[in-house]
Amino acid sequence: MDWQDMLSSSLQQGLGPTAIVYCLAAIGLNVHFGYTGLLNFGQAGFMAVAGYSMASIVTTWGLSLWLGVAVGLLLTVGLALLLGVPTLRLRADYLAIVTIAAAEIIRQVVGSVSLLKYFGGLDGLQAFNAQFAALNPFDKPTGIDGVVMWRPYDFWVVVVGWTLVVISCLIVFLLMRSPWGRVLKSIREDEDAVRSLGKNVYSYKMQSLVIGGLFGALAGFMTALRNAAISPAGFATDVTFFAYAVLLLGGAARVLGPVVGSIIFWFMLTFLDLFFSQATRGADPLIPASIMTTSQASLIRLIFLGLALMLLMIYRPQGIFGDRRELAIDAR
Repeated sequence: MDWQDMLSSSLQQGLGPTAIVYCLAAIGLNVHFGYTGLLNFGQAGFMAVAGYSMASIVTTWGLSLWLGVAVGLLLTVGLALLLGVPTLRLRADYLAIVTIAAAEIIRQVVGSVSLLKYFGGLDGLQAFNAQFAALNPFDKPTGIDGVVMWRPYDFWVVVVGWTLVVISCLIVFLLMRSPWGRVLKSIREDEDAVRSLGKNVYSYKMQSLVIGGLFGALAGFMTALRNAAISPAGFATDVTFFAYAVLLLGGAARVLGPVVGSIIFWFMLTFLDLFFSQATRGADPLIPASIMTTSQASLIRLIFLGLALMLLMIYRPQGIFGDRRELAIDAR
């Protein structure tokens, strides 16, 4: 068992581009669910709209990447309005149904054959990140020798990604300590009481949906830029559910909850994968083939991680760093 390699690879994954993407997505869900009580099950849809807008503007229309970013943000706002107008006056479960359906519709549309020349079908779009890569100041592998090390482009993505995470957390911190943020938390607790005080609950919910969607748009941009490619497979329904797992693991209604949750989630997922993979290999494996084969090792990690999340919901429903007085997910 190469423990150093397992820990190094796990830490690299926990701090890497994938963790950043889910952290940004979970920050948006934190605004929606953690602070406002909105059940958005379609964060992957906001990510897809933003990511594909940026990529398509460059590859299909031959325009600037930064114009694509602006278009992606505008279309994300439009999607939030489109989903929020008919649902936010209704019960919370209607928003959940509409958002999960909308995310799947968007994924199927961008992968359709009829729009192949715009979105690349199931293969998606590639080679649209030249302007972003041109800003890369790193020309050699960077990191901590013997611990984590990234290639120049990957490290550039990591630097930009964590910078966006810091800025996003600061924005959420300031918003939630403003009068506007206190109204959001009041809506989460009892929207009828807030409405009785003369506040426009519908308007506040819409603003929350838009702002959380914009954080999801940042996750969509980073999804596209981390591999210089984008495809419908990267925006399946499990993307949103993994983002919720990250949020609940770190603690909903906590500014740093998504950050800590994302690092722990991807560290543990990678560590378990490497551990069971190494434990089932070799002439004298730590786990005999009669108990677990090498092909089963990659699935066992999800079982163990799922079990850990179940226990967390039972014994600490507010998450690792959450406050039960602020928010607790009642799993019993």
